[in-house]
Amino acid sequence: MWIKYSKYLLWIGYIYFSYLLLLITLQYIPYHTDVAFLRIKQEVIVLNHYKIAFFTHVYTSIFLMIFGALQFSNYIQKKHIKLHRISGRFYVGILLLLSGPSGLVMSYYANGGLVAQVSFLLLSTFWMLFTFLSFYFILKKQVIQHQKFAIRSFALTLSAISLRLFKYLLVFFFEPLPMDAYRIAAWSSWTFNLLVAELIIYYKFSRISK
Repeated sequence: MWIKYSKYLLWIGYIYFSYLLLLITLQYIPYHTDVAFLRIKQEVIVLNHYKIAFFTHVYTSIFLMIFGALQFSNYIQKKHIKLHRISGRFYVGILLLLSGPSGLVMSYYANGGLVAQVSFLLLSTFWMLFTFLSFYFILKKQVIQHQKFAIRSFALTLSAISLRLFKYLLVFFFEPLPMDAYRIAAWSSWTFNLLVAELIIYYKFSRISK
């Protein structure tokens, strides 16, 4: 019983945090270069390649939250397999062609210096790699491997949420210097998610192999 209700709570939490991300995205619509996060990026937003990367990333990533979530709905997988496949193709296409590459560009200019830059570089690289492998394995009809890498990919997609959540928790409980909090959150936001993903994979697929 508790497992059933915990799933409902997870979906409610996911929808809530996705809504918060949507509000962040809406700050940049219509096109603005002097609002929110960009107020501290004025020295690089004038660079055309960064500007293109930033707005590409912001405008496309919110769709990954939608298409990614559809991939893990048991109801859609069982009752609407065509929707599952179509949304999966949109997820892969947007991520590999737009969100991932733009994230790579942005990582070079990340706040927090080299520590944060390396973190976001690795995040973007693994994000695209896991997504590509998930797509590759489903083309090869290797469903289990496809599902494993889909879980890893979406775990890194969720770093958009955990980055902001961890930064808030760090400041609330420990009151570190702002840039120190950002560096810690930059690493923990995706490494923690990946650890949880591996635990889910182990729990889910170890039962299948028995």
